[in-house]
Amino acid sequence: MPLPAETLMFAEAAAAGAAVARQGEAVEPALAALVDRLRALDPPLAFTCARGSSDHAATYAKFMFETRLGLPTVSQHPSLASVYGDPAKGARGSAFFAISQSGRSPDLIAATRAAHRAGALVTALVNDPAAPLADEADSVMPLTAGPERSVAATKSYIATLALIARLVAAWTADRALTDALAALPDALAVAWQADWSEALAPLAGARSLFVLGRGSTLAIAQEAALKLKETCALHAEAFSIAEVAHGPMTLVEPGFPVLVFPPHDVDRALIRPVLDTLEAAGARLLIAGEGALPMTGDPHPALAPIVMIQSFYRLANAVALARGRNPDQPPLLNKVTLTR
Repeated sequence: MPLPAETLMFAEAAAAGAAVARQGEAVEPALAALVDRLRALDPPLAFTCARGSSDHAATYAKFMFETRLGLPTVSQHPSLASVYGDPAKGARGSAFFAISQSGRSPDLIAATRAAHRAGALVTALVNDPAAPLADEADSVMPLTAGPERSVAATKSYIATLALIARLVAAWTADRALTDALAALPDALAVAWQADWSEALAPLAGARSLFVLGRGSTLAIAQEAALKLKETCALHAEAFSIAEVAHGPMTLVEPGFPVLVFPPHDVDRALIRPVLDTLEAAGARLLIAGEGALPMTGDPHPALAPIVMIQSFYRLANAVALARGRNPDQPPLLNKVTLTR
């Protein structure tokens, strides 16, 4: 079993800041052209289409599009075209965003082709701009994450979130968000050094846990839960903090771990009563930015989730090894998943 700093997951997650820095220059011309087309279209609706970690990034896109653009955003099932033959008639005049690291899954390619033929303005956010998915798009936005060999996506996920934030910043001409994105690589470097080791023992010894977020952080709660499953063989379920009281709360008993990613905007004030209830039930709360999970600086509210997931990836790598798992080689999984 490798040491924590010897895994591919460790090396690739540590490189996320460099990937985001490369992205800033690499996408600028294509981003400006895309924003011109989106503004001219003025779509009444946006679609996202993705699976796995990319679909969690789509959750972040939905939050950003709806709160900052006022643009209703729908997650389209990738199999509508490949299995059910849906011609995507409702996509005409919309903005369609296909999100993928590999750009090679047949279902996603079929869904993107159907949306394009139906009259949507299609954008592919993909790590490999030469992938088949790019051939179906009007615009291709490269993630610039570089090669990623570990099965667990890390730097490519962070690069996707950063690219979505860049798109929104440019579309809305938000100078504060644009400036914060310029500082994001340095913030990610600091976040990678954050000491979350006090959470190692509670997670390494857990049988299951909740991972909670709300609004801007729901996407990273989903991503963190997936990473705990695939790298640590740890049953983790993601919920919105607004939803956990609607049934799942009954599973909480003394010592039950709850990993919390609090939002850094107006939502933050709304989560405390739920956390108090969990604590009263005996839950072991692990809150990003508090106590055992320190967070340095005061990131832009829209980018705070990206900073938090960077610190989490280092923790997940360590938890996997503590549980006797190599995070680079989870059983039954492949780097590229081809689904229909």
